[in-house]
Amino acid sequence: MSTARGARARAREEVTAAIKDEARRQLAAEGAAKLSLRAVARELGMVSSALYRYFPSRDDLLTALIIDAYDSVGEAAEQADAALLEQAAKASGTSDTANKNKAEALAPVRRWIAVSEAVRAWALAHPHEYALIFGSPVPGYTAPLTTVPAASRVGLLFFSIVRDAHQGQGLAEPPLPEELRPEAERLAADLAPDLPPAVVAALVAAWAQLFGLIGFELFGQFNRVVEDRAAFFTHAATQLAHGAGLVPPRT
Repeated sequence: MSTARGARARAREEVTAAIKDEARRQLAAEGAAKLSLRAVARELGMVSSALYRYFPSRDDLLTALIIDAYDSVGEAAEQADAALLEQAAKASGTSDTANKNKAEALAPVRRWIAVSEAVRAWALAHPHEYALIFGSPVPGYTAPLTTVPAASRVGLLFFSIVRDAHQGQGLAEPPLPEELRPEAERLAADLAPDLPPAVVAALVAAWAQLFGLIGFELFGQFNRVVEDRAAFFTHAATQLAHGAGLVPPRT
């Protein structure tokens, strides 16, 4: 019985993966608004009623694709950060105190840039999936709460980088206009009570601006404007890191 169940589970996983792959091809060709379960079933040689056993509606399929995309970009960002932390851990054993201290001081900014560049690289490699999660809303579709954990991965990683800096070398707290203080305090209470409200507000703004930069590049707004886009992005991401407080605090 267990062997039979395992075979059925594997078969279901394979069919589910095939459905998602075909749906992604349709996203690339037609866009999310035109995604059709019937068209997916037709391309796979399935009857529509069989496909509905895997995804009861178009919205269920869209939700699965959205979660996969968020998880994929989140994994790319987390892997980039983990690789940099591993390098830093190896460097921490060096006997060169000056280089060690310099590396530790720059680590948060380097982590921020590494994560930012990983997100950009993922977007350039998966433009249609990026458009699905960060482009125009799909008419008639509202993302359910089940998408939130995957959608939060990149943002939580940026918060983690800033939090580590706050607990370590410290942050250069950005200025906060008095008229924004109530909103900044609300954001901090909701998102990161252990961080200064000014830092949380700046971090949310930096996060939004980062994805705006990627969107401008991906959707053509930088055409005939920015030529060396990789260098431009790295510089802009560095400035956003500084704006969020990731510079040695003033003494």
